[in-house]
Amino acid sequence: MEAKLQVGVLGFGTVGSGVIHILEEHQEKISQVTGYHISVKKVLVRDLEKNRRYETKGFELTTNPSDVLDDPEIAVVVEVMGSITTAREYILQALKAGKHVVTANKDLIALHGDELVAVAQANNCDLFYEASVAGGIPILRTIVNSLAADKIQKVMGIVNGTTNFMLTKMTTEKKSYEDVLAEAQALGFAESDPTNDVDGIDAARKMVIMTRLAFGMNVNLDNVETNGIRGISPEDIDVAYQLGYKIKLVGTAEETNGTVNVNVGPVLLPKAHPLAGVNYENNAVFVTGAAVGETMFYGPGAGELPTATSVVSDLITVAKNSRLGTNGNAF
Repeated sequence: MEAKLQVGVLGFGTVGSGVIHILEEHQEKISQVTGYHISVKKVLVRDLEKNRRYETKGFELTTNPSDVLDDPEIAVVVEVMGSITTAREYILQALKAGKHVVTANKDLIALHGDELVAVAQANNCDLFYEASVAGGIPILRTIVNSLAADKIQKVMGIVNGTTNFMLTKMTTEKKSYEDVLAEAQALGFAESDPTNDVDGIDAARKMVIMTRLAFGMNVNLDNVETNGIRGISPEDIDVAYQLGYKIKLVGTAEETNGTVNVNVGPVLLPKAHPLAGVNYENNAVFVTGAAVGETMFYGPGAGELPTATSVVSDLITVAKNSRLGTNGNAF
């Protein structure tokens, strides 16, 4: 009889819905890869009466977090709520109860990642957060596993889709900052309060997460020099373009003499640079290693299914670890 791995999901928004959809759509393949039938048992929601895009069959909706966190049959908790304080509280409770955790919460991991990893390891639980950086690009697992034999020297990333969309529009259509921001908001790429995106805060948090893993150093937001794109005009972009450059919001982490310098801000990229060709809401991470040289990882930086795919990839890793008895891991 096939072993079961039951999951509780905290949040049933865009990403939560995508996770459930992918688990159902690819159940047979996932079972073959992991040896487990991974299924969602309960989902925490704010409103039981809200209309959902996907059918809510096969699992229970609840407004009580204890229904998920205290259920002994739930082995893994997926957190896709998007808050910081409440999500931290729930994740700590889950880990202390011996449940593995997968989260897409970049803000939480950037601010409290060290604490959560310590609690996970103390309770022999897995804690994974691939979806917290660059949506559907498997960059964290690439850094930790695929590049483990190399010495990473530099990481550059276009990791905020909103600002990249805006700068692309300003470049190709010569629109003003105000016009492209309004367009990004209308399309759902930018929030009504776009501060975290346009001031570089979102990108800085993602760079903190990548830098910790790439260089093994304790970096926090206070260490990241952060600037946004508010002051950029179509005239700036046009002059740069005529001189052979594109303006992009880039996060950079580079090790020099044992110290890692991290910054986020608008930079002039030569048109021939691989990152200069990353447009609209797409993301890319450009890694320089002592052995491998220059590599780039490109793809959708957000969206329901790309982000959910990264969440499910973490679930698959938890299942494999459970099968081998090697839980207690984090990135």
